[in-house]
Amino acid sequence: MKAVYISEPGGPEVLEVREVPAPVPGPGEVLIDVVAAGLNRADVQQRRGFYPPPPGASEIPGLEVSGRIAGFGPGVTKPFSQGDKVVALLAGGGYAEQVAVPAGQVLRIPDGVDLVTAASLPEVAATVYSNLVMTAQLRAGETVLIHGATGGIGTMAIQLAKALGAHVATTAGTDEKVGTAKAFLGADIAINYAEEDFPASLKAQNGGHGADVILDVVGAKYLSKNIEALADYGRLVVIGLQGGTTAELDLGQLLRKRAAIIATSLRPRPVEEKTVIMDAVRDAVWPLVVDGQVRTLVAKTFPLDQVREAHRYFDSGEHMGKILLVM
Repeated sequence: MKAVYISEPGGPEVLEVREVPAPVPGPGEVLIDVVAAGLNRADVQQRRGFYPPPPGASEIPGLEVSGRIAGFGPGVTKPFSQGDKVVALLAGGGYAEQVAVPAGQVLRIPDGVDLVTAASLPEVAATVYSNLVMTAQLRAGETVLIHGATGGIGTMAIQLAKALGAHVATTAGTDEKVGTAKAFLGADIAINYAEEDFPASLKAQNGGHGADVILDVVGAKYLSKNIEALADYGRLVVIGLQGGTTAELDLGQLLRKRAAIIATSLRPRPVEEKTVIMDAVRDAVWPLVVDGQVRTLVAKTFPLDQVREAHRYFDSGEHMGKILLVM
C-alpha cells in the first residue's frame, strides 16, 4: 500500500509517499480501507520532531480516517460487517491506504455525512467532547472561551458548546475569521486577538463576567491572559502548546478565583479510555451532526501524493476548517 513517512524532522518537504506492506489486524482490531484522512496540529508537530508517536503506535502520521471495513482480527466484539462505512480515531497511521485500529475506536459514520467529509470528524469530536464535557463539565448557561475559532478544534468546539446551551466566546486572528466564527459557526462573541486584549474584550462584551471554561490550544503564551479571563471557579483546559511550554503562573490570582488548570492529551491515552470517549461521541455528538446542529467545515482536500502541499497549506494558517487527504 501507499503510506506517508517522515524522512527526518523538518518542513513539508520531509514527507515521503512510500510503498510499504499493508497492516495486518491484531486481536480486537479492524482493518480499514482508508478513503480520507484528516490533518491535525499533532501531525505537524510530529513532522517537526516535537511529538513522536506513543510507544507501539505507527510511525505513519495521521490521527483520524474515514473508510470501509476490509477485515477483522481475532476477537472483535463490535457488531461491524465488511464494507461498513466508518470513521476511526488513531494513535497514528492515518496517512495510508489501509490502517488497523482497535474496534473500540471505530464508529459508523453519521447519517447524511459523505464518506470523505466524515474524515474531518473523529479526532476533533473526541477531543472537544472529552475536554469540554467529560473533563471541564461545561453546563448550559456557562460562558466558554474557545481559542482558534476556525481551526478544526475551534469549529467543532463552538458548535458543540452552542448545542449544549453555553454562551460561546472565541478568538481568531483576522476579521474574516471573526466573521466566520459568528455568522457560520454561531459564536456569541468573537474577538480579533491581533487587535484586542481578549480578557478585557470578553468581559466588556459579557457583562463583566469572565469565562467559566476556556479551551486553549496555545499554551504558555496565553497562560497569564487565560487566568485573567477566567471567572470565579473557572476551569482552564490546555490541550495544545502552539505558544510554547513554559510560562510564569500567578498562583495568587488562581487562588483568588478558586480556579483550576487542567492539561490533557488524547493521543497517548489507552484504548480503554478512547473507547469510552468514542462511545460518548456516538451517543452525544453524532445526533447533533445528523440534525444539523453541528456541521462539518472542510477547507480543502488533497490527494495523498500531494501531502507536502497539504502541509504547506496547513502551515500557512489560511485555512478555515479541516484539511483532508484523499486516497
